[in-house]
Amino acid sequence: MDTEDLQTFVEVADAGGISAAARRLGLSKSIVSRRLFKLEAELGVQLLLRTTRGAALTEAGVTFREHAARIGVELDMARETMLPSGKLRGQLRVAMPLSLGPTHFAPVLAEMAHGNPDLQLHASYSDRFVDLVAEGFDCAIRVGHLPDSNLIAKRIGPITGSFVASPDYVKRHGAPETPEELLTHEALMQGTESWKMTDGDRIITVQPQGRFKADNGVALVAAAAAGLGIGCVPDCLIHDLVSSGRLVPVMTRFPPLSAAAYVVRPSGQHPSQKVRVLTEMLIEHFRANPELWGRA
Repeated sequence: MDTEDLQTFVEVADAGGISAAARRLGLSKSIVSRRLFKLEAELGVQLLLRTTRGAALTEAGVTFREHAARIGVELDMARETMLPSGKLRGQLRVAMPLSLGPTHFAPVLAEMAHGNPDLQLHASYSDRFVDLVAEGFDCAIRVGHLPDSNLIAKRIGPITGSFVASPDYVKRHGAPETPEELLTHEALMQGTESWKMTDGDRIITVQPQGRFKADNGVALVAAAAAGLGIGCVPDCLIHDLVSSGRLVPVMTRFPPLSAAAYVVRPSGQHPSQKVRVLTEMLIEHFRANPELWGRA
């Protein structure tokens, strides 16, 4: 039984269809289909029900998927133990935020790829929360306050933020000095979120209002610089704008509640060496570059 056929089956099962699995694997749909037919012929059972919308697991497919996935993990671990010390191979699929990923995390991936020529690194940049299992990612980098989930998270470093506005906005509307005053201002938000801020050891939560919303931190920074309102944004996105005077911190007595960056991975399995190495490199990246992450 070919291990590539097993891997292909697991990808199709998790992706919910041949087309999606083919994109993940970087293969043609015909190759994926041939591997599936070959595997089913060897087993003598039907693993998938092909439909116009994708593919659904049969009862036998559900059972076999767990065994096939476990075999794949064991093989990856076995390969890793036989590699020269520190060398990585295979594929690593990472999801990371669009706001910080290309500028702050991508250099770490490039360094990892440079030092491991047998490693295939696939990165996806989006500010939405991807489904790691359904979309076939080994891990993700997430920033902020993590919601409760079944994922396993490893903190890699702190993320601080500030309330900022343009000098023009402050000239026209004034600068809030208290959480209560903030509620009378235009807030630049990702959605309908609450803003949490600190007053010493006390945490204050407010529900700001505003007409400009975006699911991307860079877009919110641009809106703040354009004078559209007050943004609550990561310091690592605004260093240059604050230094140049295009943005000014406001309400500094009540700074936003500090957050963090994490590597998250699916539960129920041991982290692969690839994920462990990436996590360690990211932790070191935070330690070695505090100027990128601290308060502006």
